[in-house]
Amino acid sequence: MLMMEDIVRDGHPILRKIATEVSMPPSEEDKEILKSLMEYVQNSQIPEISAQFGLRPGIGLAAPQINVSKRMIAVHVYDNKDKLYSYALFNPKIVSHSVEKAYLVSGEGCLSVDENIPGFVPRFARITLKGTTLDGEVVKFRLKGLPAICFQHEIDHLNGIMFYDHINKHDPFAPIEDAIAIER
Repeated sequence: MLMMEDIVRDGHPILRKIATEVSMPPSEEDKEILKSLMEYVQNSQIPEISAQFGLRPGIGLAAPQINVSKRMIAVHVYDNKDKLYSYALFNPKIVSHSVEKAYLVSGEGCLSVDENIPGFVPRFARITLKGTTLDGEVVKFRLKGLPAICFQHEIDHLNGIMFYDHINKHDPFAPIEDAIAIER
């Protein structure tokens, strides 16, 4: 089981590298890594397990965050209608997105960033995502709201981008024109 000490922290060079594609079909080792990412995210959201093992709650985790520079992410998040989006994906890719932007009013956090970095993080309001599941199935789906933001955050990790790179350095809470404000 992954623990907090397995998660690399801000400043680690792997977080700024572009991760490599996972060759298909994935190796057993790659499958185990992807399963462990999902297991962490799910366990971290269960208060008893989170408290017992000192896990910081998270809704997504990318392989570079555990020092593996490969294109793998796990997301376990509910939208505003309590619909669960739970996906462990190899080689996730945004294939289309809206022009319209969205952001979380509360800002974003990251398991690799220990301090709170305030500010609005502009994201695409809607995305269409494609990836390969643990079972080898290629999936394609549309997302909006918190799930869309979460997937974009995790895919950024695969491209060496941190959430705070998107924050306006001069005015972190500057209004984002025509963007949807999302309450968490």
